[in-house]
Amino acid sequence: MEKKNPSTVYFCPRINAENLVKVYKALNREAKGRVAVKLSTGEAGNPNHLSTDVIKKLVHLVDGTIVECNTAYDGRRNNTPDHLQTAAEHGFTAITEVDIMDAAGDMALPVRNGRHLKENFVGKNWRNYDFTMVLSHFKGHPMAGFGGALKNVAIGMASSEGKAWIHTAGRSKTVPVDWENVPPQEDFLESMAEACESVFDKAGENILFINVANNLSVDCDCVAEPEPIHMEDIGILASLDPVALDRACVDMVYNSPDPGKSHLIERMESRDATHLLDYAEQLGLGSQTYVIETIDPE
Repeated sequence: MEKKNPSTVYFCPRINAENLVKVYKALNREAKGRVAVKLSTGEAGNPNHLSTDVIKKLVHLVDGTIVECNTAYDGRRNNTPDHLQTAAEHGFTAITEVDIMDAAGDMALPVRNGRHLKENFVGKNWRNYDFTMVLSHFKGHPMAGFGGALKNVAIGMASSEGKAWIHTAGRSKTVPVDWENVPPQEDFLESMAEACESVFDKAGENILFINVANNLSVDCDCVAEPEPIHMEDIGILASLDPVALDRACVDMVYNSPDPGKSHLIERMESRDATHLLDYAEQLGLGSQTYVIETIDPE
């Protein structure tokens, strides 16, 4: 992926279906052909996942298929039938097809500059798509500190065993992961960036990134009973540079006047979350230097 410095991040402060389409169009990169829309369908019981009312218009505009992969932990998304049932309960199958990309296994992508990973294992069905729209719910995360575009690619596109591979920094593909014996946090964050590199190399310019920063719990959509939300929604952000995009979201949390931001900031700092951005930038996946272009909301 070409590194831009500074990169442009588009921002709209009002979250609705019309503004999501406007922010997408501002990127001036058409999602065409067979379009994979990578999002999190959310663990059963978690209400914070992206709203189908917000995303439906954009998904239909690009004739997209929602894509996901099974999880590496116990729950209602660690096998394909349960995952599809959960996606249905959350309304996703009502708006388009949902493809669990590792239902029939995974495929290995080479990692060029891996300190920890030499290969990354993504859902096999990803090879069936021409373009990938990374549509992420930006929020906190129990392990990574925050989840945005980079996590949605690294962990979200990895197969169940591929998730274990990243979480253990290339030590094990055993599922479920032995969470008591995972490597140091720095190794995990760096492994996520390395996994992203493999995906970006394969995708080339046939990929774009949109973050919806709302329902800002310190927990991700993978947690069945997430911590309460303490801060107000931020808006929709998008970029062709995923590092700049995630950096902009982090900065908007820090710069928010909302006192409730302290919960999310503590979560990010306690997990050394921005090391992911530093290492991703070091790998040449994007830039943490950016400019914001505000989109007038509908």
